[in-house]
Amino acid sequence: MKHIAILGPGLLGGSIALKLRALGGNHVALWARRAEAVEEIRARGCADEASTDVREIVRGADVVIFSVPVGAMPALAREIVGELRADTIVTDVGSVKATVVAELSAIFAGRAQFVGSHPMAGCEFTGLKAARANLFEGTTCIVTSDNSGEATEKVSAFWQSLGCRVVRLAAAEHDECVALISHLPHLVAGTLVRTVAASNPHAFNVVGPGFRDTTRVASGPAPLWVEILRENSTAVVAALDAMIAKLAEFRQTLAPQGDPQALHDLLAGAKHTRDQITFPK
Repeated sequence: MKHIAILGPGLLGGSIALKLRALGGNHVALWARRAEAVEEIRARGCADEASTDVREIVRGADVVIFSVPVGAMPALAREIVGELRADTIVTDVGSVKATVVAELSAIFAGRAQFVGSHPMAGCEFTGLKAARANLFEGTTCIVTSDNSGEATEKVSAFWQSLGCRVVRLAAAEHDECVALISHLPHLVAGTLVRTVAASNPHAFNVVGPGFRDTTRVASGPAPLWVEILRENSTAVVAALDAMIAKLAEFRQTLAPQGDPQALHDLLAGAKHTRDQITFPK
């Protein structure tokens, strides 16, 4: 039996716990900062053990998973490092990797084996109440390739057991990719909602599924996204600049002397590229 400790009972941490319980054969321990959250874990039945004592939760663990905000990880890592074995595998679910890999690798060096990971799963809802055992089915999990070896193989196998397709990327490349396909879309969705609200809020009365789907991610919690965007600000700013330049291209085709064929080519090119993408089901 594997002892798996999950730090944080939110959407991702709770979903990992529920899936592990469904799979069976593991001792699932779940840490929460608040006593109320521990009671919710027990009521939901998603862990064999739940506590606000993080040292107790990780003691004897074979695998430790950080499912807390990126900014909270270093302090929590320093708090638990003395309880871990040299062969304990430590990973995380953070959506920014370069800073996490650098900081946590240094803290766990020689005392545990850290490998960064980021399951590309989730929704606009948060908390254990939104967790579900099938959250990771058919999704992609990025596992950092900065450190190769047995620990990386074990982390990859772990995510595969939860239903993920694993892709390995260096931490810096992860941050560049995710800035474009996750962080930028959140800013675009938020900007679209704010633009309509400022220009003509009555337009919200006639929205359809296109607007709903395009802006869904804008419903994500602002405090979480402030941290994500600030942590990955260099890559996000580069992505924003690239999109502003592309929008300027579109805008030029709509000017009085704009070229309709150029507009067609831009739209047709976007459609062709979009149609080639394989999305998780």
